[in-house]
Amino acid sequence: MLISIVAPCYNEEDVLDRFHREVQKVAEELLPLGHDMEFVYVDDGSRDRTLAVLEQLAERDSRVRYVSFSRNFGKEAALLAGLRHAAGDSVIVMDADLQHPPELIKRMVALREQGHDQVIARRTRTGDRLGRTLTARLYYRLVNRLVDVELVDGVGDFRLLSRRVADAVLGLTEYNRFSKGLFAWVGFPSTTFEYRNAVREAGRSSWNLRGLLDYGLDGLLSFNNRPLRAALWLGVGLLLCAGLYTGWIVGAALVQGVQTPGYVTIITAVTALAGVQMVMLGVIGEYTGRIYYEVKGRPHFLVKATNVERTERTKDLIP
Repeated sequence: MLISIVAPCYNEEDVLDRFHREVQKVAEELLPLGHDMEFVYVDDGSRDRTLAVLEQLAERDSRVRYVSFSRNFGKEAALLAGLRHAAGDSVIVMDADLQHPPELIKRMVALREQGHDQVIARRTRTGDRLGRTLTARLYYRLVNRLVDVELVDGVGDFRLLSRRVADAVLGLTEYNRFSKGLFAWVGFPSTTFEYRNAVREAGRSSWNLRGLLDYGLDGLLSFNNRPLRAALWLGVGLLLCAGLYTGWIVGAALVQGVQTPGYVTIITAVTALAGVQMVMLGVIGEYTGRIYYEVKGRPHFLVKATNVERTERTKDLIP
């Protein structure tokens, strides 16, 4: 069985050599068990020497495949490119910074042989700051009440996919991709095991607060239309409140006579309604923006350099 390791890379020149040595060791241990391995690296428009390191790895190891983007298109595009260029019977997606321990590959392969189409590594939050842990738990509790798939805290991209799962994910061609949700949406028999996340070996994470917030919003909007439905029900609720308030004003006028309305009440009501309208316009704008990007039909990424031969999946993407 051929196993493809798909590893997106962004400014990983300091750690790529060590990462490749580690996965090579695992490949040597799996070879006597009848498992061959290929390594698919995707350079997501790095600004350092990541591409040069990948070229050197490809010269030393014929199993190395690399794809380099013309610019930074984001991790979702890099994951998609890696899956498109992976030829294995099973595909293992993992980060190249060694936060996903390569020694877990053997455990994944063993679980795949038991018939699981997805073998998912779930990171524990041991050692995380309390605030980050509580925020993550709150986010997943909220988002799972809204989205159409189940998102599990600690579950990310580190997983093994059978060929039919990988092909199913590749068949989902939407532009606005949220891989964690796509993996859950396609289904198929899955199993999960826990591991403790390793410390990043070199460099620094490209994720910041804004990026995390945008990623969380993508997860919320990519798999449901409930915010739009909430706007409808909120409007109905406001109309009901307005009707009750009007009835109360009329009743008070009949009993006590006409009184001058309060200035504070008017300003509060106008401000609150304006705020609600702006929020709802923002929600509608988010969905409209996603439709805008979908109908453009632009490619998810452009390839600058690669050593991968053209295939049916990649013939329109490789120059």
